[in-house]
Amino acid sequence: MVTGSVMVSYKSATLTDGFTSERTRKRLVTGLRNKGITDEKVLLAMGSVQRDLFIEDALKSRAYEDTALPIGYRQTISQPFIVALMSQILRSNRDNLGRVLEVGTGSGYQAAVLSGFADQVYTIERIQQLLDAAKLRLAPLGINNISFRHGDGASGWTINAPFDGIILTAAPAVVPTILFDQLAEGGILVAPEGEEQHQTLVYWKKTHGSVRRFESVSVVFVPMVPGIIS
Repeated sequence: MVTGSVMVSYKSATLTDGFTSERTRKRLVTGLRNKGITDEKVLLAMGSVQRDLFIEDALKSRAYEDTALPIGYRQTISQPFIVALMSQILRSNRDNLGRVLEVGTGSGYQAAVLSGFADQVYTIERIQQLLDAAKLRLAPLGINNISFRHGDGASGWTINAPFDGIILTAAPAVVPTILFDQLAEGGILVAPEGEEQHQTLVYWKKTHGSVRRFESVSVVFVPMVPGIIS
């Protein structure tokens, strides 16, 4: 990615005549601040990406509610606070976040947010139609630092590893160990983990080749499912 290109993509997103106004996005950012999101780069990304562009027409009036919404195929677009919290943990105030792997493209919203503070985002989606729809949503925004793959995210994306950050947007019972192998030294992996009704947002930091586990908050995510759907 050429440095500064994401700023151009933000301008494109902001100027798009979407369902919402800049004032609405500012209210979203204020709400995130009030809930404890302090990372300015994350807040800039959250305020610059129009969430309504990633939601079906019937639900656009709810785009800026702090809640998860369905996107089809039994998948959801995550609650804005959780998107921001996971992004904040992933960044951990690092000066530079190079390569980031996202497991579970979904609507494409989290990838768009990640593109605001990572040099390159690699995103994997197991459902082909969701991946195609996400590409269509992102294409007009001018974001040029996202690479897409249709595949089983449990295997990661070995050819582009190691990653400075890895984020899972669906919950495995246990995070696949191969993903830790693809995490760079000093990298952070963020994921919901656990059974459907008993999940915790957890994160791991890799130091001297080993990972240390930390817990954050209780969450509810769709389960991580193996295999692909064409």
